[in-house]
Amino acid sequence: GVSKLGPLVKMAVNTYGPKITGTELRVDDVGISLFSAEAKLKQFFLGNPKGFKSPSAMKVGSISVDVDEGTITKDTIIINSVEVAGPEITYEKRGKTDNFNSILSNVQKNMPQKGSTQKETTAKEGSEKKLIISNFMVKKGKVNLVVATPGGVLGEQEISADLPDIHLKDIGKKKGGASAAEVAKEIFAALYGKIKSPAVMGAMTDQLKSLGGDSVKAAADLVEGAGKETEGVTDKVKGLFKKKE
Repeated sequence: GVSKLGPLVKMAVNTYGPKITGTELRVDDVGISLFSAEAKLKQFFLGNPKGFKSPSAMKVGSISVDVDEGTITKDTIIINSVEVAGPEITYEKRGKTDNFNSILSNVQKNMPQKGSTQKETTAKEGSEKKLIISNFMVKKGKVNLVVATPGGVLGEQEISADLPDIHLKDIGKKKGGASAAEVAKEIFAALYGKIKSPAVMGAMTDQLKSLGGDSVKAAADLVEGAGKETEGVTDKVKGLFKKKE
């Protein structure tokens, strides 16, 4: 029933999350409304991959998840909506790469490979449950910039931009349910596309340029470069999933 949902969701996120992203990932508490299968994931934390200096890639105070309760015991769980409100994202650019690109590469590596046996797939996926998410929304997000330049690391407090809202529909529906890793791939790809959108990159470049100074100028060039690469970010993200880094 619904009462067991809280501990179950918390365990699923904390156990399988890190296996998918290859980074620290946890949620501190999951509150469940007993009248509806609505879960509130509290204090969601996504750590950075090795080699990155900022303490987190994303922190969210609470994420609302509305589950279709009739499907909880089924093989394919239908989630009516997931709403991520006010995420605090740290985008860390280091040389040619960045933290979200690395997380995406990890997600890709941790996806079950075609041709592997059912047993291996299950072990790699964590569980055989499939998911369909009808609506996935990210609202009022903020992106803070950390840039490692030859002149040292530029602090993360001074440069930030608003993340354009995201609304994905029917994740996993076409396949009749997707694995947790496949869902994560789709979500992170969308998130990465928005982080590297002209709206975010342009705002950050403008702020950097207004600060002046050599290391800042170097940072502005890096970010501007990141923004330019993005012109084909959707193809790039698709490409990312085909090739091994």
